Amino acid sequence: MRTGNAHALSLGAGWMVVASAMFALMGVCVKSGAATFSPVALVFWRTSLGVVSVGAAALWRRDAFATPWMRYHMQRGLIGFVSLLLSFYAMAHLPLSTAVTLTYTSPIFLAALSVVLLGETLSRRGVTGILLGFAGVLLLLRPTFAADAWPASLAGLLSGALAGWSYLHVRELGRRGEAEWRVVFYFALLSSVGSAVIMACGFAPWRTPDLASLPVLAGVGATATLGQLAMTRAYKVGNKLLAANLAYLTVVFAALLGWGLWDDALDAGKVMSMTLIVISGIFASRR
Repeated sequence: MRTGNAHALSLGAGWMVVASAMFALMGVCVKSGAATFSPVALVFWRTSLGVVSVGAAALWRRDAFATPWMRYHMQRGLIGFVSLLLSFYAMAHLPLSTAVTLTYTSPIFLAALSVVLLGETLSRRGVTGILLGFAGVLLLLRPTFAADAWPASLAGLLSGALAGWSYLHVRELGRRGEAEWRVVFYFALLSSVGSAVIMACGFAPWRTPDLASLPVLAGVGATATLGQLAMTRAYKVGNKLLAANLAYLTVVFAALLGWGLWDDALDAGKVMSMTLIVISGIFASRR
């Protein structure tokens, strides 16, 4: 039994490392594609592949798309869509490590919103996590405000807040026994339709992909889809708490990739703020 548990832990941990690497690479693709495509267009390409792949797999298995919880899907999808738009905007205008770290404040906001909206109580560890998280955010944002990058910084922070809110709906869908693939599918579908409507109405430009841009767009969709699948697998076969903690490797991978590809600075203040946010997220998730 112990050998089996150890194998499950290592397998789950391995899948979460893969997921974290995929999400960090997705950030690289988004930042690279932002020179040519708007954040709205990048969201469209990121989610369209998810609609096709998840939908095709469901059709192959002959799963039912109908669900009695469509209202929750719509709410989660709308909130998640806006969060995704804001995170892509932040990635386009901020150092990759800063943008990714801000979006990973979602567990802090999830803990806070659970108190405000659901009336849950926080342990001392949860309160400590929230306080550490906001201290880390203030430390991380200080240089961006000085460099007049505050719109993108606020977009990244708001993305984290909305992601935390959307996770409340995901948790509610899980409690009601909703299939995981439908949660992923309807979020991707609403985001694809929403971004297509925004571009069709002229609020964001549409650019037809060419051969030079196809690898980046394919990379956005592929890394996001593979990351989602690997993360789902990690939570299914491994320890959920360990998987949640290892998810923060995305921040580490993003910092290293940003430093290697764009020479993003990793000074002591930035490393300290990122560390505080990661620790706070771990504390908040254990509330």
